[in-house]
Amino acid sequence: MKNTILALVASAAAFGAVSAHAAEGQPYVGIGGVVSEHRYEARNDTSGVDNAKHEYGGKFFAGYQINPMFAVEAGYTDFGKSDYAYTVNGANGRAEADSKSYYLAGKASYPVAEKVNVFGKLGVAHNKNEVSATGLAAAYNGDSSRNSVYASLGAEYAVNEKVALSLEYEHYGKNDIDVGRSKGAVSLNARYSF
Repeated sequence: MKNTILALVASAAAFGAVSAHAAEGQPYVGIGGVVSEHRYEARNDTSGVDNAKHEYGGKFFAGYQINPMFAVEAGYTDFGKSDYAYTVNGANGRAEADSKSYYLAGKASYPVAEKVNVFGKLGVAHNKNEVSATGLAAAYNGDSSRNSVYASLGAEYAVNEKVALSLEYEHYGKNDIDVGRSKGAVSLNARYSF
């Protein structure tokens, strides 16, 4: 009986904690910085240059907090431009990618402390990748658009009732032209609730 009462008290406290920074029926907007890995593969590359690098970009998003635990969110992420110069059998080449994504997702949050929530998002992403390449990588030239599963896991800290900061890993899925941005990214975000 004592365990049941303790569980009920803990549950009430947890729901009270999430209510402190995620009210019902509240729209929100946010911005963030994004870090993603960009990878290039050229067979028989002899340039000795690392073909994976981290690029920085940005995102903005808007959502609607349905209740303290559930929200719906849409966003735009620009992964930045990256390029790669390579040499294969003495022939030089270059590839450049510019990647972007739009997403729509449901968001579920769970309180772990008075001002801290963990959350997950699940939805769909529309990925765009523009690739310009020369040399042996010229076959990758073009623009691609592809819909894919979007998912993320993160943690959010409520600075006050209106402002929250979050850190999350986001999986956007692949592009049709698999050059440049990898599937995932890490973002640091600031959110303002109205």
